[in-house]
Amino acid sequence: MDDDERFMRAALVEASLAQAHDDVPVGCVIVADGVVVASGENRRELDRDPTAHAEIVALRIAASQRGHWRLDDVTVYVTLEPCVMCAGALINARVARLVVGALDEKAGAAGSRYNILSDPRLLHEVSLTYDVLAEDSATLLREFFLGRRAE
Repeated sequence: MDDDERFMRAALVEASLAQAHDDVPVGCVIVADGVVVASGENRRELDRDPTAHAEIVALRIAASQRGHWRLDDVTVYVTLEPCVMCAGALINARVARLVVGALDEKAGAAGSRYNILSDPRLLHEVSLTYDVLAEDSATLLREFFLGRRAE
């Protein structure tokens, strides 16, 4: 198993934590020099916070632990393509690389609907890798929303 798959599996564990507290199962892991420095899961329902997406939660932890907002040496692994808010946060944190599980055709801002992370008009561009364990990520999301519709 390569590093991208290994760290995406860790992000999938985070996504399962979100599902356990009835949040949309999205997880994020932030890695520097082959070591996880932060992780997070969606917490919007749990925290009653519209900004508590997995990426934002993990970025806040990483910046706090490292003592600086600039995260230009990290790779972020996220199970679902970031939205516009999260893509903006990744740019503002100067993240070096993003690895995406499932694409989000409705609201994705890393290539599906928008491509904010590769827009040369912005201050920073993020290197992108797509479709790492995409089916695992998509299945987790699909099953979550099927369960919601059944309720």
